[in-house]
Amino acid sequence: MTKTILTLVMLLPAVCFLQAQHSYKHQLPTVSSEKLIKAPACVNEKPDLPSPVVSDGSREFILFKTAANKYTCMDVTVENGEPFDYKQGLSGKGNQLKADGEDFPHFAETGIHTTEELANAKTITGLSVAKITVDARPWGSSGVGFVADDETIMSVIWADNQTVEKLGLTHPDMARPLFHFWNAMHYQEQYNAEQEPDSCLQLASFFYNGKELEFKVQGSRGWQESIFNDEILGTGHLEIWRELTDEEQEFLNEKYKYLSAEQMKQLKKELSYLHTGEMVLFYINRYGFYEGHNEYRVDPVTVASLFGLKSINELHQSANGDLYGYFIAHFTENPE
Repeated sequence: MTKTILTLVMLLPAVCFLQAQHSYKHQLPTVSSEKLIKAPACVNEKPDLPSPVVSDGSREFILFKTAANKYTCMDVTVENGEPFDYKQGLSGKGNQLKADGEDFPHFAETGIHTTEELANAKTITGLSVAKITVDARPWGSSGVGFVADDETIMSVIWADNQTVEKLGLTHPDMARPLFHFWNAMHYQEQYNAEQEPDSCLQLASFFYNGKELEFKVQGSRGWQESIFNDEILGTGHLEIWRELTDEEQEFLNEKYKYLSAEQMKQLKKELSYLHTGEMVLFYINRYGFYEGHNEYRVDPVTVASLFGLKSINELHQSANGDLYGYFIAHFTENPE
């Protein structure tokens, strides 16, 4: 089911946004530029390189495999770029590093919320949290909604903030691998627009912290307006997945052997697959919002597992030994 599109015209307030690019706790390895095979150049053999990696000072790269089974390194640096606006036909990177420092100053400075900051929040981007919750629930501003019927905007932000903090990470840490993927898709689209059909770059999979991930990207008609008073729009469907390793499978089969076959299948899917839209990437870095329990949710634990930010054992411990219960529980408590 795609989100029902409602086009709203809103005036953007003079909200102060601070940069959150210095609040990463997950550090990337560095390599010299000479070792990278930079897109669109490709090689037949897989390079012996970490991915993601930093090179050329502060540029970020990930290794891709093409549909022709060749390999290339893509510059996927998370940064503020040219405007990204479907309504105006603008396809820049957008504001990838902006955080809402007007409503959440501690979050903008550190990449993580405090409970006090969230409990005291009555508005976000000039809109009341009550209105945002109404718009975010199913059949508010979209059919699927941004949170479940029994969740609020603040209950979801608070719960996910606790999870990210428990993992020893920040919200920019969570947004970065998603932006890396999105920026690679942006590069591919921009590059191919100037090529003849037989010269187009067709990316098939990518490597991240020792994992090979596959993906699928689709657009839709029209666009989805943001539930916040900002410029963020959405129209895409992003799917990313990987195979769990034998070691991960064995761990889950042992620790969760009490689950039914269907429950085990669901748990493994939660740890190895996500389906979302591009709006959530910006929401995570801007507000620490991953969406509530719906089909577009980007769970922090899923991100940490999928992109190898944390091991399955570490995630199991962070969920107090009950990952299945963690994934199915809705967030109904508001910060106090």
